[in-house]
Amino acid sequence: MQAVKIKPAEAAAIMGCSPQFVRIGLQQGKLDIGDAIKMSSIWTYNISAAALARRQGVTVEELEKKIRELRK
Repeated sequence: MQAVKIKPAEAAAIMGCSPQFVRIGLQQGKLDIGDAIKMSSIWTYNISAAALARRQGVTVEELEKKIRELRK
């Protein structure tokens, strides 16, 4: 099974916060769901499905189902 690439906006919808909260939290290292790397002047985000699922108290399978529903 291929890992799901989670966008900051999708993580925000699942967490019930704004996409900016997710981006800034990752940039400052205060949100433990992934990494933010600045490449030149552009930030790139890697959000871990396992870490986000753990933070939300759901299984990775449940999280992936929520993401598929958001993408419809």
